[in-house]
Amino acid sequence: MQRIIVIGLLSTLLCLTVNAADFDADRREAGHPMTSAARLGQLAKSQDWQVRQVIARNRRTAPDLLQQLANDPHPQVRIGVATNLQTAEKSFILLAKDGDISVRSVVARFEYVPVSALQILARDTQAAIRLEVALNLNATREILQLLVRDAHQEISAAALQGLERLKENNQ
Repeated sequence: MQRIIVIGLLSTLLCLTVNAADFDADRREAGHPMTSAARLGQLAKSQDWQVRQVIARNRRTAPDLLQQLANDPHPQVRIGVATNLQTAEKSFILLAKDGDISVRSVVARFEYVPVSALQILARDTQAAIRLEVALNLNATREILQLLVRDAHQEISAAALQGLERLKENNQ
């Protein structure tokens, strides 16, 4: 009886080790620049959120797959999409409305975020997000003028500094 239990435990342990190795291999493949678009699409269906996150960060991932990953249930995958230079504007707009504040925060701070996403985030209910928009160098004059009127002094001060920076750069 004890021998059967030990064999069962060893068998389970071996399966777990093999699965962990599979996930490691999948993560390496997901991040490799020569992995085909078709294979990235297959890997994007992985149960392991870390595999999906690596795909979201891969600069060779197609914008349509990034759009799919922008809807991923795990916030770290969506953050990976938010920092990928291949991410399309419509994905940024989706992420700017994300229910997770950490995702919106990354979008608000990303240096290559489209203005359309910053416009959404400038009206965010969280003051911390609006502050990050005010500090973003891509914030336009219109966005900063909106934030200058913010009830939080730190946000309005940051927006005012942004307007001054824009004025200096235009001279």
